[in-house]
Amino acid sequence: MRMLPHEKTLVERLKNEPFALIGINTDGDLDAYKARVKKENISWRNSWQGSTSGPLCKAWGVRGYPTIYILDHKGVVRFRDKKGEEMDKAVDLLLAELKAEKAKPADKPADKPADKPGAKPGD
Repeated sequence: MRMLPHEKTLVERLKNEPFALIGINTDGDLDAYKARVKKENISWRNSWQGSTSGPLCKAWGVRGYPTIYILDHKGVVRFRDKKGEEMDKAVDLLLAELKAEKAKPADKPADKPADKPGAKPGD
């Protein structure tokens, strides 16, 4: 499956949402990588690692390509290797969870005693 068209659509669709797509490139030729980014109009952040044994690949345990990690707003990996419609559903679910969390009313502060001696909370 060619990912690039889907990635472009996803980035465009979520441009006003708290969403980020980050690409990791392992091609050995930096100049060719830069030319492809320009030619393909890749607008999201990317890291060029130069090989499959780069530090990010090692740190994240990447063994195949593409490897996709979908993290929530707390940085927790919630999904792995979801592509196409499955990726969209996973991202939309996490965005909905974030919106629901933000919409929760803040905990009410404890009642404070009135500014008079001997007053009790709730007086």
